[in-house]
Amino acid sequence: MTSWLPALGAVALMSSLSLVGAATMALRARTLERALVVLIAFAAGALLGDVFIHIVPEVSESGTGFDTAASASVLGGIVGFFVLEKVFHWHHAHFPHEEVVHPVAVSNVVGDALHNFVDGAIIAGAFLVSTQLGIATTVAVALHEIPQELGDFAILVHAGLRPRRALLLNFASGLAGVVGAVVTLLLRDTPGLEQFLLPFSAGAFVYIAGTDLIPELHKEPELRKSLLQGGALLLGIGVMALLLVIE
Repeated sequence: MTSWLPALGAVALMSSLSLVGAATMALRARTLERALVVLIAFAAGALLGDVFIHIVPEVSESGTGFDTAASASVLGGIVGFFVLEKVFHWHHAHFPHEEVVHPVAVSNVVGDALHNFVDGAIIAGAFLVSTQLGIATTVAVALHEIPQELGDFAILVHAGLRPRRALLLNFASGLAGVVGAVVTLLLRDTPGLEQFLLPFSAGAFVYIAGTDLIPELHKEPELRKSLLQGGALLLGIGVMALLLVIE
């Protein structure tokens, strides 16, 4: 039971990030766009840093090591998030913003809730291994969630929802992370759960960084912005390395 309090506390904190969209109402569109580019690069670095500085070494040092099952779990994380995004984009393709308002919002909230459920399970699984790994994974997920939640909020407002209702729906989808954490903690005695969740989360993080975040950075070819992005990417990796030193 010692994992319950820190795991649920961390996931609750992550869920509260769904309210970060409120900050966009006080920022000009141009200012928000510039900030998002840096946040995305920082988040990509943090996710990759968590994978290769924390998760992969933890799996390698475990009793079974990085065996075929662990490799299959990594692939499961990559394929799983690929399928999740395909379903999400299918909804958007069939409910375009210009034609239908509320179905867009519904598909966005449902997709985000499922994503948050998996994130909550990943964080709880990390805490089952160690508090240090749980903290590192929470930081990586949180840094990824900030730009994602800003984008989700913008989609809901663009779909015709009032900002207050958009925030409420975003927060409701964020609570799915708590559900994912509780389910994982209740199943903690399931044989092989930790050996599956850690490499699965590694695959998920590599997929998110490689397909969702880094491609966004290539849309800004200007040298000054590219250098800024590179610095933010390295800073994200550096934060994960610093957490290792603190441990």
